[in-house]
Amino acid sequence: MSSSLPEDVQRAFLRTIPGLEQVHILRPGYAIEYDCIDPLQLDHTLALRDVPGLWCAGQLCGSSGYEEAAGQGLIAGINAARWVQDKPPFVLKRRDGYIGTLIDDLVTRGTNEPYRMMTSRSEYRLICRQDNADSRLMPLGHAIGLISDERLAAMETRQEQIRAEVSRLEKTIAPPNDKTNGFLEAHGTSPIALRGASLADLLRRPQLCYEDLAEIDPAPPSLPRPVTEQVKIQIKYEGYIRRQLKDIEEQRRLEDSPLPPDIEYLAIRTLRTEARQKLQAVRPETLGQAGRISGVSPADVGALMVYLSHREESSK
Repeated sequence: MSSSLPEDVQRAFLRTIPGLEQVHILRPGYAIEYDCIDPLQLDHTLALRDVPGLWCAGQLCGSSGYEEAAGQGLIAGINAARWVQDKPPFVLKRRDGYIGTLIDDLVTRGTNEPYRMMTSRSEYRLICRQDNADSRLMPLGHAIGLISDERLAAMETRQEQIRAEVSRLEKTIAPPNDKTNGFLEAHGTSPIALRGASLADLLRRPQLCYEDLAEIDPAPPSLPRPVTEQVKIQIKYEGYIRRQLKDIEEQRRLEDSPLPPDIEYLAIRTLRTEARQKLQAVRPETLGQAGRISGVSPADVGALMVYLSHREESSK
């Protein structure tokens, strides 16, 4: 029985069950209780806003799970070390990875129950994939001294191989002859006519894999599997990836628009009362963060942009 009750209470409880009136407990059940803080007290480095030099991570911040705690511990540890070294803070944004989404959710929205990081929480999950974690995060890790020059160089070499192979497939044309069409029909897809088709266009067909193309590829290269996997993913899902990158670029404009730390939100009458109260309590660092606060609508963000514009003009 999993329980946080004292052993004598557990024993008394069990002995109320018919057949267990004389039961003896060899090992009592146990449960763990944790203290936590309101994560709205934290900034995006996981530092307490009102206590300089104190960082928090894990279940203390309202999350649950080993991976969630490890991700927070990594960011809190990095920033504690950089603070001691008088270096600028390190922040992972939502578009950078799931750790960025996890922390942003906690410090801008708070939580009323133990927070778990699920892929559905990220609007950028098409970009934040397991297979491209190295290309997304290694440059950031290298910039703060956590990734060696050798590891970064190996990743960059791999990325160059991927780019070169994608380009080669885009430029290599399969002619509309019997060999090509016989190959296509054997794989359950329609033949081509007239001008032919690039190998990249053929790879976009759901019936074909990268390895299949070797039958009609005039010069198939010998590449490691991680490279060919990325080539396949980038070509097959190019349209979806391009659309998400466009969304990220649009969101970047808001994310890169800082909010002055001295704004008195309660005095901005063009904001709704709830928005004023939430913004005053959370004190977001950018417009993008402001828009993710529960109770702050897109109209409120628009009003905030107008306020900032007037404030900037009046300061000139």
